[in-house]
Amino acid sequence: TRIFELLDLRPDIREQAAAQVLPPFQDSIRFADVCFHYGSDPDVLRHLNLEVRRGEVLALVGPSGSGKTTLSNLVPRFYDVSSGAILIDGQDIRRLSLHSLRGQLAMVTQQTILFNDTVRNNIMYGRSDSTEAEVRAAARAAYALDFIEALPRGFDTVIGEAGVRLSGGQQQRLSIARALLKNAPILILDEATSSLDYESEQRIQANMQKICAGRTVFMIAHRLSTIRHADRILCIEKGRIVEDDAPDRLLARESRYAQLHRIQAGA
Repeated sequence: TRIFELLDLRPDIREQAAAQVLPPFQDSIRFADVCFHYGSDPDVLRHLNLEVRRGEVLALVGPSGSGKTTLSNLVPRFYDVSSGAILIDGQDIRRLSLHSLRGQLAMVTQQTILFNDTVRNNIMYGRSDSTEAEVRAAARAAYALDFIEALPRGFDTVIGEAGVRLSGGQQQRLSIARALLKNAPILILDEATSSLDYESEQRIQANMQKICAGRTVFMIAHRLSTIRHADRILCIEKGRIVEDDAPDRLLARESRYAQLHRIQAGA
């Protein structure tokens, strides 16, 4: 009975009857007066206006519950805006096919999604035609190659349901490798290194400019050291943008970001 209840559920997010195919991403992602709320709750995002250009790395900072993850979840249409619109190259994403929209996105979130399969197949999920060299290159960029090769069967090791045979940091590195292998033009990193030890995080951060090169990146972080390569920093509080500028300019004045930076630096 429970299985059939699940099968009969209709998703909240549905395509229009004549959904359009999104061409390869070229120009910008624009949030036009976006408001969003969950159910009957108050707005989580309030009249948000934002444009992110192709190839730009945008860091989202702010207190927990300010709306950072919600903002990033609206781009792949995990939820629809309550009012306003999100446009990619001028097209409202609600008019696009989900396959063409999500095909141009890769995500790394705090909660890793792994399957009871081999390391190789978990990395290749989303791009099954990858070559062995490409899989190894993605694993190396995610600082995962050494621990993978140390596993009993290397890339052919089965990692258990939800990756239970791996540590949290190893799971997250596989998730990063998967996103890199997909090579999508839009990359969303939501606390993508939160489970890593200091050494692993520093090695991935050293590669971050290479990882982000040529991609439009939404980077959510509580540890401000992880966003030092961002082109712009967006500070969000209570669902509103309170600051939007380059990191060096924000640090040069008495900004909210500068205050957060000093607190984390222990100054």
